[in-house]
This record gives sequence, C-alpha cells and structure tokens, in this order.
Amino acid sequence: MADMIDLLSVQIIEKQIEKCGYRTDSDVHELYLGRKGLREIPDLSRFRMLKYLWLNHNKISRVNYLSTNFRLSELHLDHNELCDITGSLKHLTSLHTLMLNDNRLTQLQATVQELKRMTNLRVLNLFHNPLQQDSGYRSYVVQHLPSVELLDREQVRQKEREEAFKLFNPERTAVLQSLGFGRRTDSVLGGRPPIQGSASSCRSMEHSGNCDITGVSDRENVLPFEDQVLLRGYQRSIMRFSLVDWSRMPPSFQKRTAEQPCDPPPLISLEFR
Repeated sequence: MADMIDLLSVQIIEKQIEKCGYRTDSDVHELYLGRKGLREIPDLSRFRMLKYLWLNHNKISRVNYLSTNFRLSELHLDHNELCDITGSLKHLTSLHTLMLNDNRLTQLQATVQELKRMTNLRVLNLFHNPLQQDSGYRSYVVQHLPSVELLDREQVRQKEREEAFKLFNPERTAVLQSLGFGRRTDSVLGGRPPIQGSASSCRSMEHSGNCDITGVSDRENVLPFEDQVLLRGYQRSIMRFSLVDWSRMPPSFQKRTAEQPCDPPPLISLEFR
C-alpha cells in the first residue's frame, strides 16, 4: 500500500515537472501539489533549489520529507489534517510566508515554539484551528513571533505589539514605566506588595527638614530596607533648575572702582518632580 502511494506521488510530481517545462531538478523553484489527494508529503529532497511549495487542500496529517529544502520561502499547508508540527518546520528559517489555516492544530505554545526560529517570517495564517480558541491567542502569537507583520490576514499594528508586551511582561513593563520621564510605579518586582505610607512619610520628612535631597538623611539609616530603597528613588526623582539674576550683576567698571568688593548675585534655584 505504501509503495502504491509513493508511486502515485512520483507520478504526480513528474507530471507537474513536465507541465512546467523543467529540465533538471535544480531548475525546480516552484512546485504546485495542491488538490492532489495526497495523504503524505512526497520526498522532495532532490529539489534543493525549491522556494515555493503548494500542498494545500490535501489530506496530509504530518509534515515530513522537507528536511533538505532549506531554501523554502513560501509554504502552503492549509486545508489539510495536521494535528502537530513539532520538529518538522523549525529548520526552515528562510520562510517568509506560511499557511497553516484550516487544520487540526491544538497546541498553541508548541506550534509557536516550532516557528520561533523563523526570524524572516512575515505572513502567517493559523485561523480555523482549535488553538485559535485559546484565551489571548493573537496576543501570544504577536508577542512570541515579533517578525510577523500579517497574522490571519490582518495587519499587526504597533499598538497591538505594545499591549501584547504589557500582557506577557508585567514586571519589565513596571520597570520601564518607573524609568520613563522620572515617573515611579507602585509595582514591586518579584510579586512583593507595595510599601504603604513610605512616599507620604518621605514627603513629611522633607517638609520637616529631616529629608535631605542632596544626600542621605540621618533617619534613613533607621528605616527598613524597603523604605530606604523607596526613599532614595524619591530623592533621585527631584529635578533642580538654577539661574542667576543678571539684573543685579554689577558692571565691570563698578567692580574696579568700588571700594568694597561687590556681593555675588543671588542664585535662584527651583525644584520640581
């Protein structure tokens, strides 16, 4: 039975090669094997220059015989019976278009893991698979396959990438927000709860004169470690802007003729957060 299937596959391929006018195996850059009733992918190892391959609308249940086709850049496997692609596609790092829609893929993480090495992948279709029903499906794919620009026939926008990053990287998001433009966040890395009352205590210390913005206060030494960290961050968030009142600066001749040295002009400093 297997020999009959192999023979049938060879006949289909030879007929397609003859139809396209290819003379040698190295001339074969495109191969259309869609809608041929195939249950398995035929051996295509002799077509080392193959770039475009159509295997859509067949009855293929597993991906094999593509281990030597490294130059594939476009692969159509939609409308088949694929349940798992683990270990079968990750070596195809030149792929920029991959159609896997209308199959039976159920494992979202395993499928995305298989495609992670495809850094050139731009177009990806996974719709009409059971894995599409997973919560956060699209955000998960967008986050873990950053090269994809068109997912399920819909363009991936920058705002969508940012939302996916926030969803799957809450700790890094908190750090970035705390660094941007001097803002601080109440989130604490490692899942620890925020310190209650630390910011207000620092403000009260500042107004009472015990919080020195130019150095470390004496009271900081007796605070708990968590409060010390927050206090230092609060101190670093203060911005100081200084300027000289030039209207009160004496001219040079007045400095030379004055009997007593002139007082230096006052320095005006503003502090804000």
